[in-house]
Amino acid sequence: MFTLRRYDVPVLGPGEQPLRVLHLSDLHLTPVQRDKVAWVRDLARLEPDLVVTTGDNLAHDDALGPLLEAYAPLMDRPGVFVLGSNDYVAPRPKNPARYLLPDARTAHEDPEELPWREMTAAFRRAGWRDLTNTRVTLELGGRTVSFVGVDDPHLDRDAFPAPGPRADLHLGVSHAPYTRVLDAMAGDGCDLVLAGHTHGGQLCVPFYGALVTNSDLDRGRASGLHGWPGLRPDAPGGAGSTWLHVSAGLGTSPYAPFRFACRPEASLLTLLPR
Repeated sequence: MFTLRRYDVPVLGPGEQPLRVLHLSDLHLTPVQRDKVAWVRDLARLEPDLVVTTGDNLAHDDALGPLLEAYAPLMDRPGVFVLGSNDYVAPRPKNPARYLLPDARTAHEDPEELPWREMTAAFRRAGWRDLTNTRVTLELGGRTVSFVGVDDPHLDRDAFPAPGPRADLHLGVSHAPYTRVLDAMAGDGCDLVLAGHTHGGQLCVPFYGALVTNSDLDRGRASGLHGWPGLRPDAPGGAGSTWLHVSAGLGTSPYAPFRFACRPEASLLTLLPR
């Protein structure tokens, strides 16, 4: 039940042309998931101006070929990426009740490393820019866009980069939406931050929502478009400075292949004048 979410985000200057951003996250791909590969390939018909992937692409040592097949029609487009924990190491069985704990992270001896080096090399060959603890700028739609990104905060690999130049449109990218990273990106002047990792709660309660976010982000922002730390000044009910989009992602751990009241998703964000 793959779903495309669409959002309008008012972050551009007056009179600027819209910018279409396709946000993909948490595919957790295994070689047998051919329907997922076909669905992601079909997203190229949206003709996005920018592709952002916020990690956890892989869930199997043999998934790199199918992943690159899925992304192939999109890799002609400008793109940026960061990695998640399940790009570095393969998932393992664990008690799902751990997700109800304040810190659900587990450490395994001798983890199985996934082909993340080969994956990132393929992304770079296609021209996608690696935002691992760094800053980059891109020319998109006749304008300069600056980016700041971090490695996966869920693994404590994030190291916020030193201050640098920022364009009129400034975007932040992280796999996991930990509040320390969101605060740093808001303080850096990001107009929009994109993250994944939460799976939108994965198992949600109708009319209540996510039970957990697998991070220190509040449940109310487990997925979708929100403000950070509060609502935007141009949104009813409050004030804030930075838009936050959290993708519920397209997959699950192969050891917990279930979603409830939380469809797998990708998002098309249309950036518009304020």
